[in-house]
Amino acid sequence: MSNAPTYASIMLLAGIGVPLLAALNAALGVRLGSPVAAAVVLFCVALICTLGVLLIAGTGPLAGALQAPRHLFLAGTLVAFYVLTITWIAPKFGVGNAVFFVLLGQLISAAAIDHFGLMGALPQPIDLTRGAGIAIMALGVFVTQLA
Repeated sequence: MSNAPTYASIMLLAGIGVPLLAALNAALGVRLGSPVAAAVVLFCVALICTLGVLLIAGTGPLAGALQAPRHLFLAGTLVAFYVLTITWIAPKFGVGNAVFFVLLGQLISAAAIDHFGLMGALPQPIDLTRGAGIAIMALGVFVTQLA
């Protein structure tokens, strides 16, 4: 865990990007008159960016995708579901409200995945301390939306 501060910093930046992504793509969806069209544009830009990174990093690992269990590709469906729903709902519900429920869902899902060590995750059982921490985080996210 010697890289923990680096990992935490990178994930903090990724977290900062989630509401930005929601707001930007929701605005694009409104401008285009279609949240689905905005999602397609987002995924095209994302594909170009990730292909660029893949070319720089080397394309060797991509060949292994053909042998990967098919259920692992559900992740792509989940990304599409998130982008489509946040793009459609954020202009009607507010970015803060939409992201609040996304964060709440992430807390619940992450706790379950870690508790049971699902999909190869490092098992971290939910004890009283961890459960209280998750509850405090959820309460904190809720409190930010009171106003």
